[in-house]
Amino acid sequence: MNYILTNANVFVQGNFIKSNVFIANGIISEISSRAPQGECPIFDMDGLFVFPGFIDVHVHLREPGFFYKETIKTGTLAAAHGGYTAVCSMPNLNPTPDCMANLEPQLKAIRETACIEVVPYGTLTIGEMGETLAAIDELAPHVCAFSDDGRGVQNDEMMLEAMKKVSGHNMIVAAHCEDNSLLFGGYIHKGEYAEKHGHRGICSESEWKQIERDLKLVKETGVKYHVCHISTKESVELIRQAKANGLDVTCETAPHYLTMNDSMLQEDGRFKMNPPIRSAEDQKALIEGILDGTIDMIATDHAPHSAEEKAKGLEKSMMGVVGLETAFPVLYTELVKKGVITLEKLIELMHTNPRNRFGIGTALEVGQPASLTVYDLEKEYTIDPETFLTMGRATPFKGNTVCGACKMTMYKGNIVWKDKK
Repeated sequence: MNYILTNANVFVQGNFIKSNVFIANGIISEISSRAPQGECPIFDMDGLFVFPGFIDVHVHLREPGFFYKETIKTGTLAAAHGGYTAVCSMPNLNPTPDCMANLEPQLKAIRETACIEVVPYGTLTIGEMGETLAAIDELAPHVCAFSDDGRGVQNDEMMLEAMKKVSGHNMIVAAHCEDNSLLFGGYIHKGEYAEKHGHRGICSESEWKQIERDLKLVKETGVKYHVCHISTKESVELIRQAKANGLDVTCETAPHYLTMNDSMLQEDGRFKMNPPIRSAEDQKALIEGILDGTIDMIATDHAPHSAEEKAKGLEKSMMGVVGLETAFPVLYTELVKKGVITLEKLIELMHTNPRNRFGIGTALEVGQPASLTVYDLEKEYTIDPETFLTMGRATPFKGNTVCGACKMTMYKGNIVWKDKK
């Protein structure tokens, strides 16, 4: 399709300019102040902001295997509603994508039902059991990276073997870092809230101790290494030092770790995720990690569950919350509007850095596919999960007042979501 977006604040090469965006046959043909001509549809942005489509490297689309939680169709529609045009789908599925035969059902569903770019992960081990290497050689051309997400690889020798194999393909090991021997049945952060309310806590060491182990293996193998959803101050410092030492390491954190701490918990399953929301001290360290570049990107860890699975309180509810439709407005409201980071920095964290590291998505540039999103940054509203397009409803941000509403998202020049108003 051909479109023209006029009077927009357009993010171009790291800066915002007032301009028009010309789209021809799904490609950005021009970004300029030239007056529109021709018969194609014109959208007057009237001061709205045009961003490159956001990229999320950590999304649970639940298909195949868990269709009652989410499907690729509903998950990608939710992503488009939040301004995302590319996501990496996590591998804790049924079957797990540990060989091509098990990956193909997911690829077929992506081809047939996804409205944005979806690139799956392959697993590191068969069934994510941590015992036998997955068919990494045959999976490598079809996946964005390798991960046993949802389970830390417990065996040191197995992780070393996996890193060596993945390194041979010049690909990324994305690690869910969790030492099972340190969990002791915990389900929220081991901090003041857990102690006060009689909950079993998850210690910070269960996360950072496995990062510490992995970094030693990265030094030995030279593999490209990415740490999923870091949540502790110790994790930030370990990654900071690893980068200073020249290791090929990146990491992500999530909106809830940057904007919340365990003093904000409630006795509700929508506050339960893994890793858990940590202390105020950890939150502060994560923000410092964003500011100094230790933390490269923000991913949602969008993890939908059924209403029944999330209605059993902090102890018995399933781990995981949804996030695709709230990430940008929450981060814009809590970090940008409060002067913690700039809007340009937020786009770097949600688009540029994940694109550069994982090689998915496209830049907002002439000659590139028109994969972009349009936001009204003045729009204030209350987050209501009943308006979500995801099948999940559990979010710790329910009832929060935020600024920033997605008005339209395009993927390769096709409008995949548009505000009816």
